[in-house]
Amino acid sequence: MSTDSWAGRWLVTGAGGMLGQDVLTVLKRARIEAVGAGRADLDITDPAAVRAAVEGVTVVVNCAAWTDVDGAETAEEAATAVNGAAVRVLAEACAAAHVRLIHVSTDYVLPGDATEPYREDAETGPVNAYGRSKLVGEQAVTELLPQDGYVVRTAWLYGEHGPNFVATMLKLAAQRDTLDVVDDQHGQPTWSYALARHLVELGRAALKGWAMGGIYHGTASGRTTWMGLAREAYRLSGLDPERIRPTSSDAFVRPAVRPAFSVLAHDNWEAAGLEPLADWRAQLAEAITRPAFADLLRPSVTR
Repeated sequence: MSTDSWAGRWLVTGAGGMLGQDVLTVLKRARIEAVGAGRADLDITDPAAVRAAVEGVTVVVNCAAWTDVDGAETAEEAATAVNGAAVRVLAEACAAAHVRLIHVSTDYVLPGDATEPYREDAETGPVNAYGRSKLVGEQAVTELLPQDGYVVRTAWLYGEHGPNFVATMLKLAAQRDTLDVVDDQHGQPTWSYALARHLVELGRAALKGWAMGGIYHGTASGRTTWMGLAREAYRLSGLDPERIRPTSSDAFVRPAVRPAFSVLAHDNWEAAGLEPLADWRAQLAEAITRPAFADLLRPSVTR
C-alpha cells in the first residue's frame, strides 16, 4: 500500500541497471507501488508490449538505454533504435494512456563547448553518435508529451550497482601506485541514488500538478574534472590524492569524442518547487561510505 495513495503504480524500465535499481529502492522506501522491467521483461521497441506495460500505471521512469558510448560510433542505428525509436514508442503509449513519463537523458546531447553552465533551453549539438541517438529520444518526449513528459539530463553517473569511474579508481588503488587521469574535461559527478531520489520527487510533483513538463538537469551542483573527482574519492577514502596525476584527453584517445564541458544549470527544479541536487562533494562523501565502495578499499588503505 502506498503511503501516497494518489501516487498509484509506477513502472521503471531499465530496472536492472545502476540507476533503475536505485529508483526502485527509493520507491520501495517511499512505499510507492512499483514494477521494475528489465530487458528480459519488456522489449521497449515493441509497441504492443509497451502499451500493455503502461496500462494502469501513473508514472513511467525510463532508465532503459544503450549506454555504450564508444560502441555507438560503429552501431549508431542500433543505438538509435533503443535511445530514440523505442523512446518514441514509450512516449506514444504514455500519451495514449495519459501516463506521465520521466525519461533519463544525457549531457551528450549538448556540444560541450560552453564556458558557463548550460541552461535547460540551450541549443543542442551532439558531438558523437551516442549523443545523437539520445537527442532523438528527447525530441520524441517533448513532441508527444509536452505537458506530461519530463526529460532529465544527467552526467558523470556513478553508483553501487554497475561499472563506473569511482569504482574503477578505487579498484586501481590496490593495483597501481599512481594513476594518470584527465584534467581537461569539466562536469558534475552525480551519485545515481541521489538522482533516483530526485526522479521520484519529480514524479510526485508532476502528479500533484506542481512540475511542468519539459527538460530538467539532473546533475550534482558544483563542478570538477575527472582528476578532481578521482582525487576527492581518494581523499575521502583515506588514500593519498597526490597518487592521481593530471593528464589531457589527448593521452586517452577513444572512438567517441567526449564533450569538454558538461556543466549544467538547474533552474527548472526551482520552478517545480524542488531543490537541485546537492554539491558533488557532498554526494560523493555519502556514497563512498556505502558497502559497495567501502569494500573496494580494504586491500588498498595501507598504501
